[in-house]
Amino acid sequence: MKNGKAPRIGLIKGVLLCTRFKKLDQTARLAIQQQRLSRLVDFARKNSPYYAEMYRNLPENWSFSDLPPVNKRELMAHFDEWATDRDVKLKDVKTFMQDLDNVGRKFRKRWLVFSTSGSTGNPLIALADSTTNNIMGAINTTRAFAQKETLGKLFARGGKSIGVFATGGFYLSNGTIRSRLLAMPWKKRQMALSSALLPIPEIVAQLNAFQPAMLGGYPSHLELLIAEQECGRLNISPVVIMTGGEYLSGDVRQHLSAAFGCPVQTNYSCTEGGTIANECAEGHFHINEDWVIVEPVDAQNKPVPDGVRADKILITNLFNYTQPFIRYEVTDRVVRHSDACACGNPAPWLTLEGRNDDVLLLDGREGKVKIAPLSIYAVLKEIHGIRRFQLLCHPDNCLELRLEPAEGEETVLLFEQAKRALTEYLSKQGVPEISLTLSDELPRQHEKSGKFKHILNLDA
Repeated sequence: MKNGKAPRIGLIKGVLLCTRFKKLDQTARLAIQQQRLSRLVDFARKNSPYYAEMYRNLPENWSFSDLPPVNKRELMAHFDEWATDRDVKLKDVKTFMQDLDNVGRKFRKRWLVFSTSGSTGNPLIALADSTTNNIMGAINTTRAFAQKETLGKLFARGGKSIGVFATGGFYLSNGTIRSRLLAMPWKKRQMALSSALLPIPEIVAQLNAFQPAMLGGYPSHLELLIAEQECGRLNISPVVIMTGGEYLSGDVRQHLSAAFGCPVQTNYSCTEGGTIANECAEGHFHINEDWVIVEPVDAQNKPVPDGVRADKILITNLFNYTQPFIRYEVTDRVVRHSDACACGNPAPWLTLEGRNDDVLLLDGREGKVKIAPLSIYAVLKEIHGIRRFQLLCHPDNCLELRLEPAEGEETVLLFEQAKRALTEYLSKQGVPEISLTLSDELPRQHEKSGKFKHILNLDA
């Protein structure tokens, strides 16, 4: 970085940096991490009015703990002051996002626009310049596959990959895939995207026609394809399944691997931080500490020692200079480990606590219909006035929706929008009749476990 400008890193350079980092000792690794952190903080102080004010009283020789944590609501409330490019305004980004044909296209020819699912509150909008995209690509290129032979098998099959992800929004997965297809349309025979919002028979038809070597998608949605593969309606033979966006349980991993006859992998990532940790052959999620700092903390943002479950984490993204995420709150529960891993990677690793939403089970035209949780998120996320939701499924297709509105929003109006959207979506999935009522209660955690579920199937 020269003259206070943000670094510009191409994909090839990013791959080289990632490869070289793996060969360094721990002292050199920490030196690179601290150097990148210092540059990012200096840049944010000089170019982001939000951080300039927040860091106004920092001591000259500040330490990491001197930097106050930030969260999604605060950053979105100060979007225009947060961005380091003074010409970037939230209203202009939102106008750009009103046209869904812009998914995968660059805002002002500089930034891809991504949005979080909004499943735990209002969505965050993230801008990714070429360096941000290149670093994310470099991490995946060099660290995605736990088994070395997987990459060779993938190349032998022409590298054909298809992702089954939520479309109809600026989500990280489908936005990234579509951007590549728009930039390289000749790759349509090698790379494809199927919508997780389609009925299962249509997804099956697309997968059969494409015959992927690598299949990607949300675990809860890919789980619905197991029965299709086992009965022969789906007939594909991928060399690897790569899941993302949700926790991958051991049972789902085992069933997917048995049904499709291939290894099943995942990673730990988010829109704000990219791929935070990659899975190794031992099943451990090693932190990409050259590009992200992960702090396990308790509810009061106090550090949690290794081996103890954290209430959440604070992440610092070391490569996004347009929107610095410095000690940014992510409400995932993890356990950090620093003991040696048999895979040989010296980076600390994480144990993840899985999201525990239920697969929605409804009566359809032709029997029981399973609806993956992230499909529901994708539908309700487009109703921007909803801060938080909880959908309860009672017997006989009776659904109860708990809503927490954003400030200034009318709950009844939001419910009517949600009812129309869910009714239309479920009808396309083969569930023409539902009863949806607005609950008198707000979304709430389980009284005993303290866990929060967005979607609950309730017994009769």
